[in-house]
Amino acid sequence: MPALRVEVGPGEAGERLDQFLARLGEIGSRSKAQRLIDAGLVTVDGKALPKRHKVGAGETVAVEPEPERAVEEAGDAPFEVVFEDEHLLVVDKPAGVVVHPAPGHRSGTLSQALAGRAAGGEDPARAGIVHRLDRDTSGLLIVAKSEAAHRELKRMIEAREVRREYLALVEGTPPARSGTIDAPIGRDRRVRTRMSTETDDPREARTHFTLERALPGAALLRVVLETGRTHQIRVHLLAIGHPVAGDPEYGTGGRLGLERQFLHAARLAFAHPLTGAPVDVRSELPADLAAVLARLEAQAGSGRDGEVA
Repeated sequence: MPALRVEVGPGEAGERLDQFLARLGEIGSRSKAQRLIDAGLVTVDGKALPKRHKVGAGETVAVEPEPERAVEEAGDAPFEVVFEDEHLLVVDKPAGVVVHPAPGHRSGTLSQALAGRAAGGEDPARAGIVHRLDRDTSGLLIVAKSEAAHRELKRMIEAREVRREYLALVEGTPPARSGTIDAPIGRDRRVRTRMSTETDDPREARTHFTLERALPGAALLRVVLETGRTHQIRVHLLAIGHPVAGDPEYGTGGRLGLERQFLHAARLAFAHPLTGAPVDVRSELPADLAAVLARLEAQAGSGRDGEVA
């Protein structure tokens, strides 16, 4: 995109800066406008102003082109924004997308796709990231857009002030309709790439679950994280003998025809870190998981117990 200089007309006075920019053909969307503003590439009469600034007639809005490197590193990871304001956004991450660069996944990550839009934290490669989901777990993630939001969101997660609910289909049916798994997690004693409750470096971990539906050979659980250890839900459900269906690492890959673990971050609820307003967002099951669930429900409705493949 070339550099732009546009004078605000009388009919455009009073518009938010990001809305004004979004209507320019060279920019074309509010999300791109916000990314340019957050990256410091937009000035109004020579001053960098926030996206909420109301432009005035006669003001000159200048937009500098994005550096080539930023474009190259932005990545093309797909995601959907389900909530956004000037401080944070909540995104719905599809399965297969890695949250931030790591060994073996140096490009195509969510954090790269959010470059110039997310902010906060000490690691530029993880700007704005305050928690994560495994590559093949789908669902909701909070992303900060400023240092202040990042700092407060991290504190809230550590203080357990963010409600994180997941839907998990597990092998078999737990004996109780609800329960708490309170078992420390750390690196597995034998397989160091795995997490386990059998570990020499345990860290506190607590997971709550409620039975949503009993199905042939399986059960749909609503799972609430109290702590947030790596692979916590997958490890804890394995520990009680009911691994997540389709989990190639902690269960049986390919079970029920699944190409990944049946685990979806379905709800996030928290008080906004800077305004205190309630934020409560939900995500429906993606098509691949919904299809497996529908098939099991149809099987249950027909009265056939069947076998789990």
